[in-house]
Amino acid sequence: MPAELLYVALGDSTAVGVGAPTGGGYPDRLVGKLRAAYPALKLLNLGQSGATASDVLENQVPRALQTRPRLITLGIGINDVGLHISDDAFAVNLEEVVVQLRKLGVPMAIANIPDLALAPAVAQLVPRSIYERRIELFNEHVTATAARHGLTLVDLYTWSRDVLGARPELFSPDGFHPSALGYDVWAERMLAPALALLRESVGASA
Repeated sequence: MPAELLYVALGDSTAVGVGAPTGGGYPDRLVGKLRAAYPALKLLNLGQSGATASDVLENQVPRALQTRPRLITLGIGINDVGLHISDDAFAVNLEEVVVQLRKLGVPMAIANIPDLALAPAVAQLVPRSIYERRIELFNEHVTATAARHGLTLVDLYTWSRDVLGARPELFSPDGFHPSALGYDVWAERMLAPALALLRESVGASA
């Protein structure tokens, strides 16, 4: 009997889909796209609204370690930025999250933080340069962690700098979270790397 095809997603409100009335966040939309190639693929979405890297480590990682996935994605950090958690503390927590998840021996993709300094709600509250610099700093840690552990880095930041300012329809009415279209585009950005990792994982066990 073939092993279950399971995709485990860890993250924050963007994994949950806050801002979209239906359809969920990027993991739900990504698994729908991946099913074109892997119809039996199932999703365990461990994302929690408001989660920081510390929350992922405490609440989501233990559940993930009880599974046998073929693919893992992680998207975290924006709440750490917003709650003024130090970038050093974020880096330590992120490192431990990845160290623990790598015990599963599964291909893994990590997304960096989009440039939400371009979000309408942020522009009304915080000087763009300050918020943007913090995101850049946190993303340096994401990049370093990905490189250290051989993770696939999905660069949402570079893409978002070129796109978000000109496409307000990608934001929900709260001016911060993605809209349904925003999540669709996010999932599309993750599709090619996720598909490549899934093929690697399934092929390795065939």
